[in-house]
Amino acid sequence: MKVSFNELQGLSRKAFLALGFSDGHADDAADMVAWMESFDLHGLEALNNGLAHLMEEDPDALPHILYQDGDMAVVDGQDLSVLRSSNLALELAFAKARARGLSVIKIRRCRQRQLIMGYLARLAGRGMNVTAFWRNAQKPLTEQVIGFRANSTVPSIRVYSVEEVPEENEPNNGITVIMANHVDLLPTMRSDYRYDLLAKHEESDLMAVRERAIANGIEVDPALWERLKVLAQKTLVEASDASRLGAGPT
Repeated sequence: MKVSFNELQGLSRKAFLALGFSDGHADDAADMVAWMESFDLHGLEALNNGLAHLMEEDPDALPHILYQDGDMAVVDGQDLSVLRSSNLALELAFAKARARGLSVIKIRRCRQRQLIMGYLARLAGRGMNVTAFWRNAQKPLTEQVIGFRANSTVPSIRVYSVEEVPEENEPNNGITVIMANHVDLLPTMRSDYRYDLLAKHEESDLMAVRERAIANGIEVDPALWERLKVLAQKTLVEASDASRLGAGPT
């Protein structure tokens, strides 16, 4: 089935509210998923794969800073989805890059890392060059590198297979993000270990995908759509109950 970008964004927001997200976080998370899906980058697939864990997460759990100085921060994501754990950390990195010209942030112990791209696009649109990379513990081990030019919300993406990775580098469940307000950060990789380019997506290719999605609609798995609708309905029921409790005499 096909839905519009606004329909996907709206239903996702209601589902995230039902999962305990605050209004602002629900807006951010819905934007991240819808943005990914509009570029056919499998945002809904990532959401669906992690939905059970999202439903079990403590909505009051917060990431915390392990270390920071003027240029760098290391954040413990508390094993939460990036939909919950990344936005404040990335805003911290953005503020540091604005003040110092360059910043690096490492978010450790986070899930559904693919979905972070939607928030990185927002920061790039505010005039920041952004590159992020992370490794996926699979065989072959892969490393994904994402780059945004300042004032462009369309990324360049590279996916590499990596061989002979030192044992101490695994498992890897974090993300490294570099931001600079005055130099381009290209999505390339250099390593002393053998690696092969598995896939790449250029800005022009992804922009064409998005234009088609906005014009023709976004393809959605009907089963997942229904799953999100069930969650969204829970939000509506809870809101109605709260409204009745707050209502005055008739």
